[in-house]
Amino acid sequence: MLSPEAITKIDYELTKYPADQRQAAVMSALRIVQTERGWLSKESITEVAQYLGMPEIAAMEVATFYNMYDLSPVGKYKVTICTNISCMLRGSDEIVSHLQTKLGVGFNEVTPDGNFCLKEGECMGCCGGAPLMHVNNTEMHEFLTTEKVDAIIEGLK
Repeated sequence: MLSPEAITKIDYELTKYPADQRQAAVMSALRIVQTERGWLSKESITEVAQYLGMPEIAAMEVATFYNMYDLSPVGKYKVTICTNISCMLRGSDEIVSHLQTKLGVGFNEVTPDGNFCLKEGECMGCCGGAPLMHVNNTEMHEFLTTEKVDAIIEGLK
């Protein structure tokens, strides 16, 4: 069941759209629920769909299309590395290899302590700052080096 806090936030998002277009707020609603719960279970997606009055499959299509939504539990810190062409040409493969070794996990895996999950991301729209990564879909770090990555990870611990 959606929490009262989530409903308040979703209701605010709904004010941005015509009253007969509630499903337009699906991306925001999914983000709100994921932020609250840490990830989106099938049940969470169903709750969002029901609240917005839209078919469950339509909400599921959105949740499975965008890589910012997590359909399984992730660590406390979700580290998403861009591996598209601009980042790859500027060394993202070295950053990925370094992080996999440092954290001891591959993509879509969670460290044994539950702190970190490593994800591969599509273009994040900041090619000029490549290579780059997001932490928890909210912090972006550009011009990565292995030393900079180490400092970021240490700062999260």
